[in-house]
Amino acid sequence: MRIFEIFRSIQGETTRVGLVMWFVRVAGCDLSCVYCDTPEARRPDAGREMSVPEILDAVAQPPLPYCMITGGEPLLQLDEVNALAAALIDRGCEVLIETSGAHPIEDTEPRARRIVDIKTPGSGMAGRNCWLNLERLTESDEAKFVLTDRRDYEWAKDVVARHRLLEQTAVLFGPARGYLGPNELARWIVEDALPVRLNLQIHRSLGLP
Repeated sequence: MRIFEIFRSIQGETTRVGLVMWFVRVAGCDLSCVYCDTPEARRPDAGREMSVPEILDAVAQPPLPYCMITGGEPLLQLDEVNALAAALIDRGCEVLIETSGAHPIEDTEPRARRIVDIKTPGSGMAGRNCWLNLERLTESDEAKFVLTDRRDYEWAKDVVARHRLLEQTAVLFGPARGYLGPNELARWIVEDALPVRLNLQIHRSLGLP
């Protein structure tokens, strides 16, 4: 399994924001979002090869109740990611798998919490969305929109409404760093009384990875 890095930090996003957890970042991504915050992890030959037992050893001390598998794109290494997620869950760990949303999520480890990014026009990757994923989201998953401007915001609102996402899963709206200010996005959400979660990367504000 190709791993870019393993570290522990504060979760800066999702409904688990503020919790300390292990992060396993896989290498390799087949998208190129304009706001990508870890472009060095996109290369499939980045990082190093690690076996599932080696990764389990790396996140064993100190033991933490949460682990996020992120990337890169975890679903490009689906079999290995599923094996890792299953082993962590068997240990009593809650596992989050963060995916770009460009690949089907139906075959992921069913006990893992899936954080599915829905690419907006401003990302440059909206054409890669796997729209069937929206039908597969459950109340234990999360749908994440990273917004670059007001057009992205209106587009995301329309997707949420048309697919009735708020009835089936948690919905996160976050500003793309360097493109949209969090205060502006928060104001739009309040003005529209939109029942989504404002998704801020608080780990970056704290200077954490």
